Amino acid sequence: MQTHRGIPVSPGIAIGPVFLLEAEGVRIPEHFIAEGRQDEEVRRLQKAMDSALEELDRLVRQVSDKAGATIAEIFSAHAAALRDDYFRNEFIDRIRKDRYTAEFAVSRTMRQWRSVFQQDSFLLAKVADLDDLERRLLHSLLGAQREELASLRSEIILVAHDLSPSQTASVDPDMVKGIAIDGGGPTGHTAIIARALGIPAVVGLGSLTGDVGGGDTVIVDGVLGTVIVDPDEATLQFYRERRSEAVRADMTLLEQLRGRRAVTTDGRKFSVMANIEFPREVARACEHGAEGIGLYRTEFLYSGTDRRPTEEEHFAAYMETIRQLDGRPLVIRTVDLGADKFPDVNDIAPERNPSLGRRSVRYCLDHPEVLREQLSAVLRASAHGEVRVMFPLISGLEELLKVKRVLGELQEQFDRDGRDYDRAMKVGIMVEVPSAAVCASMLAEHVDFFSIGTNDLIQYTIAIDRANEHVADMYCPHHPAVLKLIRMTVEAAHRKGIEVGLCGEMASEVVYTMLLLGLGLDHLSVAPPIIVPELKKIVCSVSYEQARRIAEDVMTRSAVNETMDVLMEHNRALLPDLFP
Repeated sequence: MQTHRGIPVSPGIAIGPVFLLEAEGVRIPEHFIAEGRQDEEVRRLQKAMDSALEELDRLVRQVSDKAGATIAEIFSAHAAALRDDYFRNEFIDRIRKDRYTAEFAVSRTMRQWRSVFQQDSFLLAKVADLDDLERRLLHSLLGAQREELASLRSEIILVAHDLSPSQTASVDPDMVKGIAIDGGGPTGHTAIIARALGIPAVVGLGSLTGDVGGGDTVIVDGVLGTVIVDPDEATLQFYRERRSEAVRADMTLLEQLRGRRAVTTDGRKFSVMANIEFPREVARACEHGAEGIGLYRTEFLYSGTDRRPTEEEHFAAYMETIRQLDGRPLVIRTVDLGADKFPDVNDIAPERNPSLGRRSVRYCLDHPEVLREQLSAVLRASAHGEVRVMFPLISGLEELLKVKRVLGELQEQFDRDGRDYDRAMKVGIMVEVPSAAVCASMLAEHVDFFSIGTNDLIQYTIAIDRANEHVADMYCPHHPAVLKLIRMTVEAAHRKGIEVGLCGEMASEVVYTMLLLGLGLDHLSVAPPIIVPELKKIVCSVSYEQARRIAEDVMTRSAVNETMDVLMEHNRALLPDLFP
């Protein structure tokens, strides 16, 4: 029996035989066509691209029905690339000028683009999309059939070194019971799609594929981030019972906690909210007991278009969300463009290091019309529900005062025009860079709440690119430096009498729930909402004093491994049914 440790990205337990997916690669030799055959070869390429587009359009519809429009956007972007004249002409020029075969034109061009992408911190995250498109085009040209994960006839655990976006999206959740991947990170395509499909998944396992064979029995623990190979009978029995209990408990928990607020045994109230990207996700969040929307990402309004959304389009999206919330709070984050959120609007140019460049609030301050249009729509929406607004990537007081000045000018204009809005609308910021955490006391004097964005906070604190699989295993929410910044932010907020929540991936990992409660956070905002009842159960099972002592113990540790070991000891002692 072997235990491999990775990164838990989708909760749950899966037991079954391994389906080992070999790396899908097509090697294209250097071939040329005879002079005069270029037109014929171009027609063959165009036919293959049209066929690939039909596949992608079909995939968009299937994925949208199965996993939601958010995930389908990945493949809409692939289709948009194939429809782009520049993209197509790159291949065609190779055929016409260099007399490459269509296959070699695709392979050589993609290889060059891959080399460019790998040198750029933003584009590096898109290499998987590039590889996926190349494989799709080459299979279409060669008439080869891609391995269909959607047509499996028995339940399996999918094990691979890596999965392309198309491979992950094509899995049938009735047959693929768990996913275990050597590479990847908590924000990659595999993690996002597995969560959307509700499939337990662990990534960042390193060398699992070298230690398993097809048919081997494995256990995937999507809570603890472990994969157990060839478990003994006692371990198998333990996990079977735990899985059965979890299925029964999920339904019971949902009924018990759907309309109930999380309260510790000694009376401390704690809110559990949901993160969403589209209005259509609100209903599912409310069904699972979310007490509101703690993070409404608005970048979707920029997706698949070469123009900015209008104020009316912003307002319509917010109103659609408010109507479904039935009085629950809605926290709208102003648009966070740049870095890994890179739409097709014409005035956003790629940067050498976009994570440290003109992204998020910096872009909005450089383009105040973008900020004004969105904030005007937010103010209008605030007249119809409990709306709050928060600004992302604030690094210091100067930025905060600039964006608040824009908001204040709009409020004055609304007053002059006699337009209705909530004059008591709460204004907050995301604390997601170390400078904001260090300056939290100063920033707290000018806002009504903080929301800690741990995805970026961890990345900037430890100098880890969370999209880079080579260092993904170093991306560590329980790093002592990260925990100290979280505690510093919480203490600064409470000294000024304002609320502080946390909305990054860390909030969705149940191993951290008691720690975050003990650090003094007032609420968590999570995705997917299916885990809301589980988080509420943890909060309702302990006292705040117990959680506070756990946090104090963890905070005395200086090594990353020791931090997690101590935290897991406390988790197991208080909640043995959840943490074996």
